[in-house]
Order: sequence, then C-alpha cells, then structure tokens
Amino acid sequence: MYTFSSKLKIFSIVLIILGAVGVGIGFSTSHKSFEEVETLLAEESHHGGGHEEVDSHEATSHNAHAEEASHATHDVHSEVSAQGEADEHTKHIEHVQHQIANRPWAALYVAAFFFMMISLGCLAFYAIQIASQAGWSPVLFRVMEGITAYLLPGAIIVLIIAVASGTIGHYNLFIWMDPEVVAHDKLIQGKSGWLNIPGFAIRGIIFIAGWSLYRYFARKFSVAQDTAEDKSNFKKSFRIAAGFLVFFIYSESMMSWDWIMSVDPHWFSTLFGWYVFASMFVSGITAIALVTLYLKTRGYLEFVNANHLHDVAKFMFAISIFWTYLWFSQFMLIWYSNIPEEVTYFVSRFNDYKLPFLGMVVLNFVFPLLMLMNADYKRMPWFVVMTGLVILFGHYIDIFNMIMPATVGDRWFIGIPEIGSILLFAGLFILVVFTALTKAPLLAKGYPLIKESEEFHY
Repeated sequence: MYTFSSKLKIFSIVLIILGAVGVGIGFSTSHKSFEEVETLLAEESHHGGGHEEVDSHEATSHNAHAEEASHATHDVHSEVSAQGEADEHTKHIEHVQHQIANRPWAALYVAAFFFMMISLGCLAFYAIQIASQAGWSPVLFRVMEGITAYLLPGAIIVLIIAVASGTIGHYNLFIWMDPEVVAHDKLIQGKSGWLNIPGFAIRGIIFIAGWSLYRYFARKFSVAQDTAEDKSNFKKSFRIAAGFLVFFIYSESMMSWDWIMSVDPHWFSTLFGWYVFASMFVSGITAIALVTLYLKTRGYLEFVNANHLHDVAKFMFAISIFWTYLWFSQFMLIWYSNIPEEVTYFVSRFNDYKLPFLGMVVLNFVFPLLMLMNADYKRMPWFVVMTGLVILFGHYIDIFNMIMPATVGDRWFIGIPEIGSILLFAGLFILVVFTALTKAPLLAKGYPLIKESEEFHY
C-alpha cells in the first residue's frame, strides 16, 4: 500500500494556499476605473510612439471665402464628428476595462480546465486499455485510477467557474451569456438554441455524471477483482469500458464546443473536438509517466520496468505527432480557405499571441520529436520526466491560446493570476491524486492479464 508522505501533502497544501492568494490578488487588482484605464492607454500610446494631428489650417487655406460661407454647417459637422470620436473613445476604454476584469477569470478557467483534462485524458486511456485487453499496461492501472480521481472535483470546478462568470460575474468568459450582446448579434441569436446558460449547465452535468459514473464503477470492479474467485468483475469492466468509450466520443466533442470553442461564438471548426482530445490525451498519458516515475523513486511499483516506461513514452511521442497533425490540419484548411468568420481566429492569435501560439508548436511537437524519437531515450527516467514537463507546459499554453484571445484580447500576460491559478490547481491535483493512491494496493493483482503485464518485455 502506498503511504502519502507528509512532505508531499504539506507541499500540496502550500501550493493551494499560495495559489489561492495569487488568485485573490488577481481578482482584487482587476477592477480598474475608467480614469485608470484611460491613463494606462495614454501611457501606452505615448510609449508606443507618435500621435496623429490634423492640420486644419492646411485643409482650409485654399479657399477662405468658401470656408466663411459654410462656417455654420462646418460647426455642426465638427460637433457631430467630435461626439462620435468621444463615443468611440469611451467604448474603447470600456472594452479594455472589461478585458482587464476578464483576466483573473480566464486565468482561473485555463488552469482549472488544464488539470481537469489531464484526468479526463487519463480516464480515456484507461478505458482503451481495458476495452482492448492490453497486456502491457495493467501494472499501471492503479496509477491511472489515482489520476482519474481528480476528474469529478476538477470537472465540477470548471463548470462552476464557467457558469459563475456569466451569472455572478459580468460575462467574463462567454459573451453569448450577455443578453445585451445577444440582442445585437444575429449570429449568436441563431445559435441561442444551443448556447444558453440552462442548456450549458445541464449538458455539463450530464458530461460530468457520465464520466464520473464510469470512473466509479471501473474502480469498484478493479478493486473487487483483487479478491474475487472468478472473472465476473473483469467482464463487467470490459463491457462498461466499451460503452463508456462511445459516450466519451460524443461527450468530449460537445464538451469542447461548450467549454472551449464557445468563447469564440462566431467561429467554428469541425476538427476542434479531435484537437482538444489530442491535447488532453497526451497530457493524461504524460501524467501517468510522471506519477509512475515519482512512485518508483519512492520505492514503490517495483513491478514496473523499463519496458513499461518505454511504452508510455512511445504513446507520449505518438500522440504528440497526432496533435501536431490536427493542429496543422485545422490551421492550414482554415487559412487556405480564407473564410472571414473562420480565419479571424488565427488572425487574432498571430497579431497578439505570436510567441505562445508558435512557441507551443515547438514545445508540443519539435521538442518531443527530438527527445523521444530514439528508443533508448524512452527508457531513461530523467529524460522522460524532462520531456513530460515540457509537454505539460506546452499543452497549458495550448489551452491558454484557446481561451485568452477571446476573453482578454491583447491584455494577456503570464503573471500573478496565471501562476496563482496553476499553483492552486496543481496543489489540489496532487492532494486528490495521491490521497486516492493510498486507498488500494498499487498492483491490480486480481486482473487476469496482470502476470503478462509483470513479465512484459521486448
């Protein structure tokens, strides 16, 4: 049995406290007054260089008599123009004000979704192993079950943040939750049958219930099989895994539309569900590798050998390539077709997010490709850990790029709200996962294929 070390537990609690403080600072400093934002923009304009002037004398010096004849009309037009400019100025400041207020909400949401998707990706991988009756992976089942323990609290937190942002918040994440925006937007009105808060919440509850029920029964049958005298629990696990995977395919796609894609309600991609799946799948597999290697360093999982590590790293490598294929397919097809309502998604990211947008391709494709292509490197624990940390960071940036442009625009930064949110959910993730690992033996000894898994070699 695994024992949750007091040092690691204290470490996770410290992370939660530090994260909560950071999140609190983020929210407390995000409400800027009109005058503060106006001053901020003036300073940015000054540092950005230059201002525009209209030389009215040059424009009117050619015909002074005509100017005098139309003086009254000119005054009227000037007043209207000045009023229009003042209105635009006010709208721009209010828009920036709203973007700054959105930032702590978006930072919290990105981190919450990131750690939730690690758990969900791990659950999908676990179900695939059982449904395919894989012989290499059963020694890792208890690690997978521990990681998936975070799914229920993690998913509930994501849903609460999303709904709260449009109820107690000021529509900080999803503009389709704002009745004023919907009233003046024909496109969102056309999608209102799907994009409405009650439907959003109900679908979210259904997704979470389905995932959590599968996780509950899969875990129950897994533990029961340890002391069973027959294979009935194994057979039940196989059947529900097959059924869950069907539910997962549909629910994961709809979840990605609701929880991620709808922050840009004017945009859509038919590849988006697969793209989000690839990101969560490789993140979940990477977490399995990191938790396994941590437990190995603490003297546990003596039955896990270099061959198991090699196969996990091989999946990390393969799904990183799959993610890149989907990333490029989505980008290339949309960019090439140049349809306005589609290409604006990438225009905003190239204009304001070029470093994280292109940087994540290096983190999620180039780095894993170079590090894990060699079979020998896949068997080196420190190499897999280093690559895994880079992959996780890269997919955090991936989620960051999905959420931030639509919520905070060019007001993004990796600062206290973002770091605080990561620490908060990282601490919670560690606390939940490693507590779950203490609840059952780390070897699923009753699983029919466990002997094959223990003796797995090339």
